[in-house]
Amino acid sequence: MSVDRSSWQPGVRVVVRRRLAEGGFSDVLGDVVESTDAHVVVRTRRGDVTVPAGEIALGKRVPPAPMPRPRRDR
Repeated sequence: MSVDRSSWQPGVRVVVRRRLAEGGFSDVLGDVVESTDAHVVVRTRRGDVTVPAGEIALGKRVPPAPMPRPRRDR
C-alpha cells in the first residue's frame, strides 16, 4: 500500500504509522522537516525521526498541536 505524501511539505503536521522490524507498528507525530521518495523526516517532541518509505504503513495530515494551557498557581 502506498501513502500519498505529495502534500507533506515542510512545516505540515502529520502522523505516520511505521512498520517495526521486530513486528508491530509505531506512530510518529510531528512536523515534516523533509519528504522525499525515499523517506520522510518528522520533527517530534523528542527530536527528528527519519522514516524510510518502505516502513510507512499509513500516514495523514493532522491539525496543528493545541496551544499549551496556562499554569495554574495553587
